[in-house]
Amino acid sequence: MTTAAAHRTDPAGAYGEDTAGTAEFERAFDAAVAADERIEPRDWMPDAYRATLVRQIAQHAHSEIIGMQPEANWITRAPSLRRKAILMAKVQDEAGHGLYLYSAAETLGTGRDELLDKLHSGRQKYSSIFNYPTLTWADVGAIGWLVDGAAITNQVPLCRCSYGPYARAMVRICKEESFHQRQGYELLLALSNGTPEQHAMAQDAVDRWWWPSLMMFGPPDDESQHSAQSMAWKIKRRSNDELRQRFVDICVPQAESLGLTLPDPDLRWDEERGHYEFGAIDWTEFWEVLKGNGPCNEERITQRRRAHDEGAWVREAGAAYAVKHTGGTGGARA
Repeated sequence: MTTAAAHRTDPAGAYGEDTAGTAEFERAFDAAVAADERIEPRDWMPDAYRATLVRQIAQHAHSEIIGMQPEANWITRAPSLRRKAILMAKVQDEAGHGLYLYSAAETLGTGRDELLDKLHSGRQKYSSIFNYPTLTWADVGAIGWLVDGAAITNQVPLCRCSYGPYARAMVRICKEESFHQRQGYELLLALSNGTPEQHAMAQDAVDRWWWPSLMMFGPPDDESQHSAQSMAWKIKRRSNDELRQRFVDICVPQAESLGLTLPDPDLRWDEERGHYEFGAIDWTEFWEVLKGNGPCNEERITQRRRAHDEGAWVREAGAAYAVKHTGGTGGARA
């Protein structure tokens, strides 16, 4: 254990209470973050750091769970047994990601039931991208290539997040998301090289998902409420605009390999900057969707509430089993 770590553990659970040792704990916390050490659940941490983590991890977890819906709608309509198996595995992975993340949030003292309550009541958000409809089979490919590709770009730096449980969860999540991205790319490649109708379907999907994918990184840095502090605490490692630029730089050559075009007439290579310039994002649309006015906001949350209610008997049965066989309280899970 390093010197910083030895002076920041808070076994009594005082955390942010006003005690004589708070100043010393705060100095140890700041030193640990500056030294790129991991903050662990039993370590002292500022209340604002804890709250920021809960908000970010909860939004991430909710996005994984809600994100199952757009693609799950296509499982029964997949064009082959192979495609059906791939899609089922992917949706199953997303459920697992949500559970990893809810577990990480629980290490911060916030129960899963409380987080789900906030999701169902609209007090916590999920990614705006999942409020768009999946109109054709090609949308499954576009989500894999663009949406999961944006997620990977955003989440790989989180593997070095200062909070240990979140960082460790992200290592496995990113490995699985990389498969999802490759599967989406391969699906679009097959369509793009298929019949003219299939190529047109692939192009249409990319046209509809490109701009919402750029919005996934959040508002511009100068309008982002939490980014600066999150980066100071090393929860985030890259700003919204940095990540968005990296995503564009990755996608342009991939689109060329797919034989598809990105729907941005302003897209061009800037030799001096060494990056692609891209057009203006419609932030009005982003904020409207985030406020609940997107194409599928009501549909998504209604389905989530219904699934939660219909699964109550499973949670109750699991709790009863735990009490019977372990003598524990058998707290219900989502």
